[in-house]
Amino acid sequence: MIAPVHKADRSYLEPLPIIGTPFDRIGMDIIGPLLKSSSGNQFALVICDYATRYPEVYPLRSTQVKNIVKCLIDLISRVGVPSEIVTDQGTNFMAKLMKLLYKQLGIRGIRTTPFHPQTDGLVERFNGTLKNMLKKFVDETGRDWDKWIPFLLFAYREVPQCSTGFSPFELLYGRQVRGPLDMLKEGWTAEEPAQCSVASYILQMRDKLENFRNMAQENLQMAQKKQKVWYDKHARERELQPGQKVLVVLPSGTCKLLAKWQGPYLVKRKLGPVTYEILCPERKRPKQILHVNLLREFKDRTVENENQVAMMVQAVDEELDEEEMEPIRHSEDIPGDHSHLSDQQQQQLVKVRQSFPSLFQEEPGLTKVLTHNIILKDSTPIRQKPYRVPEKMVEKLKTEVKMMLEMGIVEPSQSEWSSPILLVPKKDGGVRFCTDFRKLNSVSCFDSYPMPRIDKLIERLGKAHYMTTLDLCKGYWQVPLEPSCRPYTAFRTSTGLYQYTVMPFGLHGAPATFQRLMDGILAGCDQYAAAYLDDVVIYSQFIVSYGKNTLNIFLTY
Repeated sequence: MIAPVHKADRSYLEPLPIIGTPFDRIGMDIIGPLLKSSSGNQFALVICDYATRYPEVYPLRSTQVKNIVKCLIDLISRVGVPSEIVTDQGTNFMAKLMKLLYKQLGIRGIRTTPFHPQTDGLVERFNGTLKNMLKKFVDETGRDWDKWIPFLLFAYREVPQCSTGFSPFELLYGRQVRGPLDMLKEGWTAEEPAQCSVASYILQMRDKLENFRNMAQENLQMAQKKQKVWYDKHARERELQPGQKVLVVLPSGTCKLLAKWQGPYLVKRKLGPVTYEILCPERKRPKQILHVNLLREFKDRTVENENQVAMMVQAVDEELDEEEMEPIRHSEDIPGDHSHLSDQQQQQLVKVRQSFPSLFQEEPGLTKVLTHNIILKDSTPIRQKPYRVPEKMVEKLKTEVKMMLEMGIVEPSQSEWSSPILLVPKKDGGVRFCTDFRKLNSVSCFDSYPMPRIDKLIERLGKAHYMTTLDLCKGYWQVPLEPSCRPYTAFRTSTGLYQYTVMPFGLHGAPATFQRLMDGILAGCDQYAAAYLDDVVIYSQFIVSYGKNTLNIFLTY
């Protein structure tokens, strides 16, 4: 999930410069991959002029730099060499060939900051419009989308743009082009265009262009002011200092949709009104140039929590006994870091842990509520060859099997069935023992028990002030497997053949069985508790009442 940038975290809108000369500054971007057309085109290069809003679209088979350069040369041959080109930081726009072209033609390349496409919002907005237009005009297969582009561009260029007040055709050519409606009008009225000399036509066109562009610039300034007023209603002045710690929105993997707040990192310097250079030492690019809206001031909560704890202790010191106030901050009975809790709260946590020791053990338990059953559609045994295990992981495999035998998770088997296993490395350096049950799943019946909807669960938590989350220890392994079904789960390793005694991970009926178990356990508790598989949430509101020298908080379910 992408980490959201809250309205309170965004800075005031910085208006872009208004360009008066056509094709002096252009924006460029690539959309795709789209559905492969009958001509083999799968991408499209989109170019927009900042002065006239005049768009150009070139279908492409690939996004190689040489294809982009050819399209750019075609545009330059018709409208001239632009002074500036605005693009994102895509590898094809930052290639050596593109930089060489810029240098030879005297073009200044302007790059947008990462994850902030608003800098090239003109092209990004047109991309969405173009995609919506293509959806309505392509055929059933969608393989003719590139053939419709000239017609769609004509329709777009003919319509007045809301910011300029004129159509792109008028601002570029100084006249409204002859379109389908003009042809109909001429047929109905039989009007003939007035004749004039070449010199008078050029003078008239020059005057029209000058007037149109002046009016367009005035309209652009008014549109920018309106946008800034609307945007700045939920913005504030933000300025960061060199050396300050910040959190940054950066991708957690190769997918941009998995971006989240990371850090803290250091601000090196301020490059512009809303642009900063951030030092990220552990990343491939240790210096990141980012927009201020993607930065959040880092606050060390440790100091704040210690101050809050001190104030709470001082406020209730007279009401507590000395034994209850005994510091247990470093007690071994409480795993993890609980320094954000007061001494009294930590004491209560220890008492709860001591009162229910079976609930806090590190090994999974075993329920007696139900068992998991595998119903086969075809009882013919399936024997698959085992996957190769790397030599460096053989010892880890033996350790995992030994641990599961000691815990009673698996047992030696004489089954005719056999599924392969594989070891998946975990972030903490350990391994996850997985069994490939795809063949078994293909011949077993599916359980259609409904799973909870995430959006419905979130709606139930909407008014809660306190939420407690519980994660079960190896939840699936706490459900016993029907004895008659155990041979179906057999797997081979270098140490022998084994089968599961509990419900293993990987069975397509396992989620339904486990959700049925949790729904049964929490039946009647839906006003304050919910479960999604092995994740349980307890939510509640609180009512505050004031007494003499005390503050009472009552949780309501």
